[in-house]
Amino acid sequence: MAVSGTQGSDLGSGQVCSLDTLVRLGRAPRTPGAPGSPEPSGPPLRLTLPEGMTVPLGCDAVAVPARFGSELMPRLPRVGCVFADATHWWWIVPSDSDYALRWPAPSYYATGAVLPDTARDRLPTLIHRPDGTVPYTPPIPLYLALCRVTGTTPAWSRSVSA
Repeated sequence: MAVSGTQGSDLGSGQVCSLDTLVRLGRAPRTPGAPGSPEPSGPPLRLTLPEGMTVPLGCDAVAVPARFGSELMPRLPRVGCVFADATHWWWIVPSDSDYALRWPAPSYYATGAVLPDTARDRLPTLIHRPDGTVPYTPPIPLYLALCRVTGTTPAWSRSVSA
């Protein structure tokens, strides 16, 4: 980013974006047909939240293999909406819960709670609905519990080598 020594009125009429806006734009789901996007096999499918749920922080999802689902539930202080199909459990988290955080393999982070094309033949169903109107599972406890059950060291506690 270039910075000029002139006053703001001399900088031109370009739109100013904050760093948060630029990060969000860079992380937005790819538009179907955009360069680098795979050809979709139909319209994007999103996890559908139960009626009456509000998403004041946006909505993303973290998918984990089904074999870990039942191990994660008792490790969490609060559980939001959870969906499941034969192969994955999907946890609803606030948008940008992957910002500066690498979710451990074999999890899958779905921006906008958009299901991958591979899930079209096995749509998840709601298996847990929280009391109240907010669908979120807190992302940090979910991340730590997932690290624990997969034997992954959390990213911020890995040793740094020079």
